[in-house]
Amino acid sequence: MSFKGKTVLVTGAGSGIGLAIARAFAREGARVLVHDVRDASRLAEELGGVYLQADLADPEGVEALGRRGAEMGVDILVNNAGFQHIAPVEEFPLATWQKMLQVMLTAPFQLTRALLPGMKGRGWGRILNIASIHALVASPFKSAYISAKHGLVGLTRAVALEAGPFGITVNAIAPAYVRTPLVEGQIRDQAKTLGIPPEEVVEKVFLAQAAVRRLIEPEEVAELALFLASEKASAITGAVFPIDLGWTAR
Repeated sequence: MSFKGKTVLVTGAGSGIGLAIARAFAREGARVLVHDVRDASRLAEELGGVYLQADLADPEGVEALGRRGAEMGVDILVNNAGFQHIAPVEEFPLATWQKMLQVMLTAPFQLTRALLPGMKGRGWGRILNIASIHALVASPFKSAYISAKHGLVGLTRAVALEAGPFGITVNAIAPAYVRTPLVEGQIRDQAKTLGIPPEEVVEKVFLAQAAVRRLIEPEEVAELALFLASEKASAITGAVFPIDLGWTAR
């Protein structure tokens, strides 16, 4: 499939899933706007794209990013950026809760609001929200993350209904554990806490609910993102696609 002539904005494109998605779209000919809070100018240059810096925890910074994206004619928006904080709900810092919802729910809303008019004007657009299996099920100690991801699915469905008449599709991808720096750090932390090898953490903790016992590769998520942005998926909108190793089959 080719995305030549299309402009893609990927948030959190400096590593992990975002990086794989940015590389996949660049490979297929798209102009990629590489967003990250850290300097990703070298990556953008490698992909023949443009680096856009913004802290998604800052609403004004997100508004500025949205204006820049609108000026550059974004056709495909991939809301990917996020982070995790793990704590019992009674110990969860309010400031951290608010920051997580801003980065993973409010920022996608802000960028969607900023870029949707241009997509409507061109009669074509794709919005892809990278949710999580935790947009569909819950786990303890992740109340803010799960609330944000559940909310992101609701945003996906509502905007899909509004944008459909204008040739715009809006979908969410819900992966289980993906082999990213974030997850690898969590594996190391759990191994230290539990006093077991990292491999055992993956098998007995991270993949306890899975039918397929392996981590997902970022490139697998990127390939689904490419398909959902393609013309072959033009009839698909308002949907949530688990890549969950059979997690939700139970």
